[in-house]
Amino acid sequence: MNTITKLLVCLILGLTFSNLQGQTKELDSIKVAKMNDKISDLEEDRTKIEEQEKSILKLKISKINKRLDSKEITAEEAENLKKEAAKTAALNIENRREIIDQKIALLQRNGYDAYQYKRVDEGNRLILRIGGDESTSESFIYVGDRADDKPRKYDRRTTEDIVFAFGFNNTLTDGQDLEDSPYKLGGSGFIELGYAWKTRIFENTNFWRLKYGFSMQWNKLKIKDNNYLVNTDGNISLQEYPLDADKIKFRTTNLVIPMHLEFGPSKKIEKEDYFRYSTFKKLKVGLGGYAGLNIGNMQKIKYKEDGEREKDKQRDQLEVSEFIYGLSGYVALGNVALYVKYDLNPLFKNQVVDQNNISVGLRFDMD
Repeated sequence: MNTITKLLVCLILGLTFSNLQGQTKELDSIKVAKMNDKISDLEEDRTKIEEQEKSILKLKISKINKRLDSKEITAEEAENLKKEAAKTAALNIENRREIIDQKIALLQRNGYDAYQYKRVDEGNRLILRIGGDESTSESFIYVGDRADDKPRKYDRRTTEDIVFAFGFNNTLTDGQDLEDSPYKLGGSGFIELGYAWKTRIFENTNFWRLKYGFSMQWNKLKIKDNNYLVNTDGNISLQEYPLDADKIKFRTTNLVIPMHLEFGPSKKIEKEDYFRYSTFKKLKVGLGGYAGLNIGNMQKIKYKEDGEREKDKQRDQLEVSEFIYGLSGYVALGNVALYVKYDLNPLFKNQVVDQNNISVGLRFDMD
């Protein structure tokens, strides 16, 4: 048995190495082809240099002749200007050819990976940044790099990020403590995913910022004591489920527009051609609210009947409030925050007992 196992391992390793060698050869051939294409592009650019510089020289001479005809300059001055223009064109041709020759030499000596030549018409290359501090250009992951011909913006007044939050969810019920809620603390939760912009309010300080965007919110409630939500002529109430249910949950899905006034210290980073304000590892507070629409609700009941597991999904059968609005706030250190949101609108349009959704959890601003 050990002999057979060893033979199988050797066979698998042999096939793996053979496949890897084939892939390596294929990658090498692709790189050589790309390098040859780059060299061809450079050589094509080299042949156009003289023609381009002669066209520029022709325009300069035409302008000099116009100045001579209008008697702005003398014939001697015109001749000197033409000689200077011709000298400049000759030097430009020589220097530009030398630059391209050096680029070709770098490619041939170091290969495609070591030196990337970018023509003007290639456009911007992709940047993927996850985490890090965008003000200092320190990030965890980069893919590609910025186009060299695109100047860095001197001042970015507005930045953007992805917002993700999760945590506990429940309701505040009229006349009851949270501990007396008909919904379990464990098993009731929320998730929020959105996109946000942050704009510096004042010109010369970053202490006050306005944060706004849009988010999807999923609020889930796990119902206690084998109860479930019932719609009786538009009135929503809790009643005991006729069977012994394993699990009863109710979920709402909202699309909202949050807006917060964010404040806190930041660090100003100044470079030669740009400056940025950074809140990396800084304490910040956001206070505000949100408004939006409910786009769906579902009650899911899991139970057993005749020994078989059954699942009943009731979609949009409970009349929840269509217009969603509430208060929210967070206290953050860097990109991680303690987050609270509270719906001012009632959970249902007509409910026997007033109850409003409340959520507490963690929020991540992934800029």
